[in-house]
Amino acid sequence: MDNLLIALSPNVANKTDELYASIYQTLIMLLYSGSLAFIFGLFLGVLLIVSKKGGLYENAYVNKILESIINLFRSIPFVILLAALIPVSRFIVGSAIGTTGAIVPLVVGTVPFFARQVESVLAQIDKGLIEAALSMGCSRFAIIFRVYLKESIAPLIRVVQITAVSLLGLTAMAGAIGGGGLGDFAIRYGHQRGQTDITYLTVVIILIMVAIIQLVGNLAIKRVNHNK
Repeated sequence: MDNLLIALSPNVANKTDELYASIYQTLIMLLYSGSLAFIFGLFLGVLLIVSKKGGLYENAYVNKILESIINLFRSIPFVILLAALIPVSRFIVGSAIGTTGAIVPLVVGTVPFFARQVESVLAQIDKGLIEAALSMGCSRFAIIFRVYLKESIAPLIRVVQITAVSLLGLTAMAGAIGGGGLGDFAIRYGHQRGQTDITYLTVVIILIMVAIIQLVGNLAIKRVNHNK
């Protein structure tokens, strides 16, 4: 494996340990920030759909506040968000740099996007299914799980797949403020030191990660559709 890396990128010969550490850091950021973004984004997406006009828990006030907050954070470029959330990162995780410090802005930058995607998916549910569930005595809370989420598993997997690819790109951008990972590795060596082979190698690794995410997502969707 090391010989292959050296052949593809001569400048990585003395940096293989750092490259492996960067890949590990990227995976850590993807796992932790992705898990948190999934939890918060799914919750907000469901809250958006049930609080809207005609929803199970219609509440115009709550829906308007959520809409405004999500639209606000979606409109902020991620690079600016990285810098703006430095004090917040220090307060929550005790650091604004490195892999740990990047998790907070990654979550904040991903949640609005994922929440909107979840809302869009849940909005496609046939209202007849909801009315039928209500007529059979299902509680509104139960309908969220038995109708909205259960009937949307395959589309939600697709949304998770898209969000994971987007999040991977954000982890690379986090390298701009010393967030660690492949982005930081490419910036320090590929850009600042002109070692372009490292930049190209980093791009190849990220493309492989994207391909794996897409493959796993497609297999999961195929399995869900097959079991229906």
